[in-house]
Amino acid sequence: MAKEFIQKLLHKFIPDHNVIKEHKNLQFLGDKLHDPNLWHLNRRSVAMAFAVGLFGAWIPTPGQMAIAAIGAFYFRANLPISVGLVWITNPVTMPPLFYFAYLVGLTVLNLPAASFSLNAILSGEILFPFLTGCLILGTVCSTAGYYGINYFWRYHTHKKWETRKQTRKSLSSKKNPFKAISYD
Repeated sequence: MAKEFIQKLLHKFIPDHNVIKEHKNLQFLGDKLHDPNLWHLNRRSVAMAFAVGLFGAWIPTPGQMAIAAIGAFYFRANLPISVGLVWITNPVTMPPLFYFAYLVGLTVLNLPAASFSLNAILSGEILFPFLTGCLILGTVCSTAGYYGINYFWRYHTHKKWETRKQTRKSLSSKKNPFKAISYD
């Protein structure tokens, strides 16, 4: 039941891949849009999409969605998931997440916190620790996302196989009604 709900929800918000393939502004991509890994939900493409999307979310530039889309093409990851994951850093979550990235950069570089003044911003006193923190957090989150999805996918698949095995075992242990029939 939950699986059908998630599939319906995804189909509601993710545009049909044929509409995207035929869009006139995307024709310059040619046959790249026809790669099945960009659209199918399999373990490899979804895990790679999480890696690309989570890394792209920590890139502090406009055009994060375009960067994630290019990464999805390059790494043959699921395109809608890659692009959707960059919205983790939206206008509401961006200030606390990027401040956290700044603090991580300060900690890793072992620098004192700079005062938030125009001079500190223009001199790069804030920018270097901030970009360092974004790079570190992007790498950590993308790695954790990749391996986390791989683990979750394998665990879920293993559980499904175990359930099937148990179902088959319980069906085979029941009395077979056709054994009572004699064909002599």
